[in-house]
Amino acid sequence: MTAYQREPDTGVGIVQRQHMTWAAPLQLEGGGSLAHVTLAYETYGCLNASASNAILLLHGLSGDAHAAGHHSPADRKPGWWDAMVGPGRAFDTDRYFVICSNVIGGCQGSTGPASRDPGAGGPARPYGSHFPVITIGDMVRAQARLIDALGIGRLLAVAGGSMGGFQALEWATALPQRVRGAILLATSARSATQTIAWNSIGRQAIMRDPHWRGGDYYSHEPPADGLALARMIGHITYLSDVSLDARFGRRLQASADPAFTLGPEFAIESYLDYQGDIFTARFDANSYLYITKAMDYWDLSDRYGSLDAAMARARADFLLLSFDSDWLYPSSESAAIATSLRRAGRRAEHVDLHSDAGHDAFLVDLADQELIVTAFLAQL
Repeated sequence: MTAYQREPDTGVGIVQRQHMTWAAPLQLEGGGSLAHVTLAYETYGCLNASASNAILLLHGLSGDAHAAGHHSPADRKPGWWDAMVGPGRAFDTDRYFVICSNVIGGCQGSTGPASRDPGAGGPARPYGSHFPVITIGDMVRAQARLIDALGIGRLLAVAGGSMGGFQALEWATALPQRVRGAILLATSARSATQTIAWNSIGRQAIMRDPHWRGGDYYSHEPPADGLALARMIGHITYLSDVSLDARFGRRLQASADPAFTLGPEFAIESYLDYQGDIFTARFDANSYLYITKAMDYWDLSDRYGSLDAAMARARADFLLLSFDSDWLYPSSESAAIATSLRRAGRRAEHVDLHSDAGHDAFLVDLADQELIVTAFLAQL
């Protein structure tokens, strides 16, 4: 079972996005359900005869199913975790069957606000404002359907950073019998008040854009300005003061002297404008709203009464990687999870890595991660 064409020295090479759809409704934690749920996914490597070598990768807010490889020779950029996935890499596709799916609520092939609403009646139209609020748990239950359909009873490991770490923790605590190992990077067992605040500002930027139209903008001009601003706000939280200063400082973009205008002059302003603009070309504003709201609801301690009670449900071995410049999900969050797991008698290795990259370190500073993840997987 494979969905890639191996090419020498190019990782997993050319990959193909696949889709799976279920007619049975997916019941949602907030009430109601989603009918005809579709998940977009990609796979790399081959499932072994005992179906015991499967690893599920779980993406963050702006990610998708495209974790590795290229969709065509013309693709300029590979998947979001390409350097970690492939022959001889941390997620070694000569040994493991690696899966990644786009979460429900997303906009890269899985059922989300831009998808056709089967309950609308009459001409096909997108869900828009009628899309239900979802949770991290809902995302994982949809993924479990995919894992079932692929004939996998128990995953060798789940792995993800940021919101992907939320999903990995959900797998390990809600479906403990189905996970042998869990790799958590730059994440937390709950969304802190500050995280909710940043997400709320981003959502307000979108919803106050007059083109949002209450979420029903699909036959009109989209709220691109609001989405770009939301991305600019969010992007700052992924970086560190050290990395921003080293890369941009107070450098002016176009001249050596200030122009004394209200327009953008500093290099950091141009960079954020660029990040906002390219994001609107590939992401849906409503998906941003629904996914960040799902992140805000994330709180394992509240669901089970305490962090210890939540971690006592787990049966997996854990690897937690944090980064000393990450102020969005600081190292103390990973340390708390690891301590709670050890109290529950679980094997939990926590490594706090040095990086100037901030929260984005789990996506860009990969050398140390690759060695640690490789060793952890070899012990499962």
